[in-house]
Amino acid sequence: MKSILDKTFILYEDDDVVVANKPAGLVVHADGKREEPTLTDWIEKNYPETKGVGEPLTLTNSDVVERAGIVHRIDRETSGVILIAKNQPAFLFFKKQFQDRAIGKIYHAFVYGEMKDDEGIIDRPIGRSKKDFRQWSAQRGARGMMREAITHYKVMARNRGFSFVEAIPKTGRTHQIRVHFKAINHPIVSDSLYAPKKEKALGFERLALHAYSIEFNSLDEKKIKVEAPYPEDFKKALKLMNVKNI
Repeated sequence: MKSILDKTFILYEDDDVVVANKPAGLVVHADGKREEPTLTDWIEKNYPETKGVGEPLTLTNSDVVERAGIVHRIDRETSGVILIAKNQPAFLFFKKQFQDRAIGKIYHAFVYGEMKDDEGIIDRPIGRSKKDFRQWSAQRGARGMMREAITHYKVMARNRGFSFVEAIPKTGRTHQIRVHFKAINHPIVSDSLYAPKKEKALGFERLALHAYSIEFNSLDEKKIKVEAPYPEDFKKALKLMNVKNI
């Protein structure tokens, strides 16, 4: 665990919440399929008061996983901000903010192709993919209930056949940003699930997606915004694209 976490791991903390900078490669909680360190392990070790906070998750194999204050999650390969409640009142408070779409999240990503429009809105409902049970889809042929999904985006740079984008999800569907950019034919760089036929690029061996910031109301009604600095692979990719002043 120590090898993957560094001094920049905790970005913000008060009596009720910790905002952490999750490294790419660290899974948020156990999936019942493999033994490996998780973010939840780190939380329980460093914040033992979070034991029992939140809502347990029942896995497909019927195992029950305690999530130690985890209010939301980000994918294993995604780096960046994640909010952890330190007590049950805080967990319920932040959970309601997520349900009310009162929490602002901004992601930065590299995508294949130089996008034509400087900004836009991807408003495409998401359902299950017919081709792969692991995937979701915002395209024709998706199965099951289609759920509303909206992502605002802004192109921050284009060069060498790639775009560097800011994505602001207005809904919180599983894999939403990955699914939406695939649906407009600009999948995220090195996304092995949604762009398996694309060559890995810009030095990325993992999904080129970073949860850049989160904005929320604290329990004492203060507006808090926390940003996660770019990891080294993002810095290197920006150099490869010759992007400055980001």
